[in-house]
Amino acid sequence: MPEGPSIVILKEEVQPFKGMKVLHVSGNSKVGIERIAGQKVIDFRSFGKQFLICFKKFTVRIHLMLYGSYRINEEKEASPRLSLRFKNGYLNFYACSVKIIDEDLDEVYDWSTDVMSDLWDPKAALNKLRADPEMLACDALQNQQIFAGVGNIIKNEVLFRVKIHPLSKIGAIPLKQLRLLIKEAHHYCFQFLEWKKKFELKKHWLAHTKKVCPRDHVRYSFGYLGNTNRRSFYCDICQVLYT
Repeated sequence: MPEGPSIVILKEEVQPFKGMKVLHVSGNSKVGIERIAGQKVIDFRSFGKQFLICFKKFTVRIHLMLYGSYRINEEKEASPRLSLRFKNGYLNFYACSVKIIDEDLDEVYDWSTDVMSDLWDPKAALNKLRADPEMLACDALQNQQIFAGVGNIIKNEVLFRVKIHPLSKIGAIPLKQLRLLIKEAHHYCFQFLEWKKKFELKKHWLAHTKKVCPRDHVRYSFGYLGNTNRRSFYCDICQVLYT
């Protein structure tokens, strides 16, 4: 599943289509995509893991889910969920969720929860974390109501960097460490963005999919943890289990 920084990259890549009129729309989505034809793209935005194509009276929301993908001026053998053609090129989305939003986006989204947004609010994130002391650290980082855009890679890397065991309970983590967790989640997302643009993201992984802890030189533990049941790679020595 693409994480927030990858959606920011998509937003940047499609900028040549901003201000362009959709000349033709097709795809196997059943949400009434025909209304897109003839509309001019007002803006491209992102919220967490969601990509937003903004028109004058509505917005098309794309969520790439686990196996979704996109192509710009290219095609796959698979049938697109949504295909948009412009005078200067075309945009295809595959195996994704497509939804049309008629409401004002400021009524739909709390931009302060998006870790990649200029409106990101770390204090609000801290308050939400402390309001659920039984929540596990591995679930907290993937909670899109708190850290919109953070996915499994970022979760594993951040928890390793701040030395917090994924099964730690939020209420047991010292306040100083909670603040560090929030700060690092925000910081690492922008490192992720920078590295991914240079096609060197995996080179910088310290925990995700790794076998040995670079700090303690012991084998990582591995498991599908928390309510999210996503892959976790962690060190039982340097990552403190707060219970």
